Amino acid sequence: MLFILKVIISAFIIALASELARRNRLLSATIISLPLISILSFIWIYIETKDSKMIVSLSYDIIWLVLISLLFFILFPMLIKFGLNFWLSLLISCAALTVVYYFYINIINS
Repeated sequence: MLFILKVIISAFIIALASELARRNRLLSATIISLPLISILSFIWIYIETKDSKMIVSLSYDIIWLVLISLLFFILFPMLIKFGLNFWLSLLISCAALTVVYYFYINIINS
C-alpha cells in the first residue's frame, strides 16, 4: 500500500511540473530544480526505516553526483543550439552523463 502511495504522489509532482511548463516556465523550472526525487526519497526512507544516518550518508553521495549531473544541463541545450534534433541531443547528453558517472563511481570505489 505504501508503495502505491509513493508512486501516486511522485507521479503527481512530475505531471504537475510538466503541465506547468506549458503555462509558466519559471514556476515549472523552480519545481523541477528542487531536488524532489531526493526529498521524496528521504521522506520514504525515513518513514520506512527511521534511519537518519542512512539519509545523511545518502545526502553526501547525492552532493557529488548533482555536481556531475550539471554536465547534462550544459551539454543538452548546447547540442540543440548547434542544430542537433531534440532526441539526438537528449541521447548524447544522457550517454555522456552515463560515461562520467561510470568513471566517477569507479574512481570512488577504487
